[in-house]
Amino acid sequence: MIPIVHSRTTLPGVRRLVAGVTVAAAVAAISGCATSENYLPTWRSFGVYKIDVNQGNYLSQDMVDKLKVGMTQQQVRLILGTPLVESPFRKDRWDYVYEFSTRGTVREHRNFTVWFADGKVTRWEGDKMPESVVELNRSAAAKALPPKTSADAGWWDSFLGIFRKK
Repeated sequence: MIPIVHSRTTLPGVRRLVAGVTVAAAVAAISGCATSENYLPTWRSFGVYKIDVNQGNYLSQDMVDKLKVGMTQQQVRLILGTPLVESPFRKDRWDYVYEFSTRGTVREHRNFTVWFADGKVTRWEGDKMPESVVELNRSAAAKALPPKTSADAGWWDSFLGIFRKK
């Protein structure tokens, strides 16, 4: 049987190391309040699950660019869709509202209003609209899927490259 020897000199060293690591972790967690809320669980994260909610009319800049003064209400409805708010007391104003919320917190809120006179568009105004959905998808794909290079080739492609003509 091998005797186990405890040294009193290593025990304080281990305690100092554990204390140092604990203090460093606490300082890292507390130092970035905004990041700690995103990455560490809080009391709000326990309990009811809250889904992401898209509510209202999602308009993009290419849809707004199709509007022209003098268009009929039917033409506007075809381009922008049915307005979220169409007051029975103000037939000459349509309000398009969009709101996106995650975990019960509103992340994005946009308003867009179209005014009519005698059933024809006179003017419109609203918040800055995002790019078209097609452009957003194209830019997201470019960021997520960069063009494949020879350095990205797997081992099988590298093996087959030996036999390919150059």
